[in-house]
Amino acid sequence: MSFFEIFYPKKHINNVLDIEYNFLQENGIEALLLDIDNTLIDYDNNLLEGLENWVENLKKKDIKFCILSNTNKKQKAENLSKKFDIPYVFLATKPFKRGFYKAKEILNIQDNAKIAVVGDQIMTDVLGANRCKMYSILVTPIKNKDIFVTKINRVIEKKILKKYYKDKMKDKRDTNVHKWYKYFIFFRNRNFRIISRAVCRLVQY
Repeated sequence: MSFFEIFYPKKHINNVLDIEYNFLQENGIEALLLDIDNTLIDYDNNLLEGLENWVENLKKKDIKFCILSNTNKKQKAENLSKKFDIPYVFLATKPFKRGFYKAKEILNIQDNAKIAVVGDQIMTDVLGANRCKMYSILVTPIKNKDIFVTKINRVIEKKILKKYYKDKMKDKRDTNVHKWYKYFIFFRNRNFRIISRAVCRLVQY
């Protein structure tokens, strides 16, 4: 495991609406911890279109939700909590573990692996999730508009994402090479057996 892997998301998607129930079921995920800024709402507090239906559909299938945000604006978290009827943790201090474990306790889920963390920042959401052994899902920010501290993080995140995709491509190539090597060995052995049988028959004649 390289140093950078702690910063790598398990999954990188466009936005939360790309998270489907079948995917959650296949990965044994029972709960989602959702970031607020640039994940659910943009910098100007506009809600992601289609979010309400997405939350309701997953809630009907017994997926649990909790808002997990570093915001110091309690009212912001509380308003979204009331709108979707889900609990919230504000001042979460991500990537530190405290907020993640508080959300886990609220949802009453024992196994961290059954929880996915969804957010737009590697340095807070992804790093914190990976430190807690939760499933990390990185979303593309709704808008390219951030507070000053986040802008600094974005510079670092670009470098991490570049390496993430580079490593991902390398793993894919290694997998393909391994697959073709197995085919080569199989056919080589198969051809060797065929040739051996043919030689044996010729010797008999």
